[in-house]
Amino acid sequence: MSPVGSPNVRVAVIGSGYWGKNLVRNFSELGALEVICDTREETLREVTSKYKARATQSFDEVLRDPGVDAVAIAAPAVEHFRLAKAAMLRGKDVYVEKPLALHPSEGQELVDLAAKHQRILMVGHILEYHPAVLELKRLIREGELGQIRYIYSSRLNLGKVRTEENILWSFAPHDISAVLFLLDEQPTTVSAHGAAYLNPAIPDATLTTCDFRSGVKAHIFVSWLHPFKEQKLTIVADKQMAVFDDMEPERKLVLYSHRIEWIDRLPVAHKEAGRVVPIPKEEPLRKECEHFLHCVATREQPRTDGNSALRVLRVLEGCEQSLRQNGQPVDLTAPVRNYFAHPTAVIDEPCEIGAHTKIWHFSHVMAGCKLGEGCNLGQNVVISPGVHIGNNVKIQNNVSVYEGVELEDDVFCGPSMVFTNVMNPRSHVIRRHEYRRTLIRQGASLGANSTIVCGHTLGRYAFVAAGAVVNRDVPDYALVAGVPARQIGWMCYCGVRLTPVAGSSTCSACGRSYTIENGKCVENVGAKAEQKEIEAR
Repeated sequence: MSPVGSPNVRVAVIGSGYWGKNLVRNFSELGALEVICDTREETLREVTSKYKARATQSFDEVLRDPGVDAVAIAAPAVEHFRLAKAAMLRGKDVYVEKPLALHPSEGQELVDLAAKHQRILMVGHILEYHPAVLELKRLIREGELGQIRYIYSSRLNLGKVRTEENILWSFAPHDISAVLFLLDEQPTTVSAHGAAYLNPAIPDATLTTCDFRSGVKAHIFVSWLHPFKEQKLTIVADKQMAVFDDMEPERKLVLYSHRIEWIDRLPVAHKEAGRVVPIPKEEPLRKECEHFLHCVATREQPRTDGNSALRVLRVLEGCEQSLRQNGQPVDLTAPVRNYFAHPTAVIDEPCEIGAHTKIWHFSHVMAGCKLGEGCNLGQNVVISPGVHIGNNVKIQNNVSVYEGVELEDDVFCGPSMVFTNVMNPRSHVIRRHEYRRTLIRQGASLGANSTIVCGHTLGRYAFVAAGAVVNRDVPDYALVAGVPARQIGWMCYCGVRLTPVAGSSTCSACGRSYTIENGKCVENVGAKAEQKEIEAR
């Protein structure tokens, strides 16, 4: 029977392995399990022998299924962003295990997507549903612990060693989410120290320090190289101290009324026996799954929604940055960066980079340039000072966009293609005042290893073949090839070559219609409007 407030919610669990099988069990017992999806046939066979549900190895099949209202994602963390995005775009509500994504920019994209499409987005920060943590929250809220001095947490195990994310991203999200939940504030600075003992460049033990504006410090120690399992959180406050030990079957939450007295100007500790706080024996994951089903049914915002997960991601990113800087503190009060830059990329300030843009390995964005939203810069890309780049521009590996070049929206630059900005370069002659403007209009594609000689304009949706050398203006929709480049045809908006017939052409792929005369190709406005209407449907 479905839980109260969430009738007829049908869930597909994506990934039924180490942790996913627990989601399968809970959603099955709650009467909401519809489909189990896993790429491993043996795992699917094992789990479907215990729980009644349809099985599939195809995630796309789940997305196409009108009988699935929501998906619960327990795949590897590196897949969370892709799977959650695809599910929301196909009209599914989403529960995703921690972390929401591996980059705050991707997390922000998911949050924006959920808001735009009015989808439920919930993240598995399970400690926020644990009865001991909820009791700690009450004790803090009602002042029973007094003023908090510091929090220490440890999550240790000789556990499953991962290769797609380090111990910080694997274990620490639990403790970070719990600390933020208990304190109800964000850290101002974080620092992290760690070491990689098993795999180079993948730390398997880290110690994180979080400083809060209220004066509280939090220390978070995580490791998967520990002789025994430990999950413990300690709160030191001026009235009472609290220890939450999740490995204890009966004494999960204990309060200590220890006090410090100053005698002859020296601190003297007075210890008291611990008092066990009764905690309901409820499975946190069950409460979490019930909450998700309730939110899907009622459209209520989840307690651990995308925004709360994003706050955790920003702390994790700061910790990751500190790790790369040998433990140097990272200021989290700076403006939020809503784009992704690989650790090896260099970003010179000031510059403007749009939301959801991605900048990959060894690329360099120089000061004074402007990149739009949703761009993708591959490996070893250089963007020079003052360059303006539109939205959704894709620049492949080994491309330098020099000063004087402008790329409008939706431009594609193929691998190792070349821009120039002076006509007669000499190493011993400075010609910065002679830079010529090159304009690449919306939607144009520049093939691999092509060269665009400066001072020219390439029209909207023009197409430059691989290896071509362009030394003149190129009309809209023109297809050019060769050295020097010559026009050899026309290209559709969608990138398919047109076949002109009696001064017109209709694209065989997308159906757009064009008039071709006097050396120009113009998309027919009526056909264009009709095509947009078809696409909107």
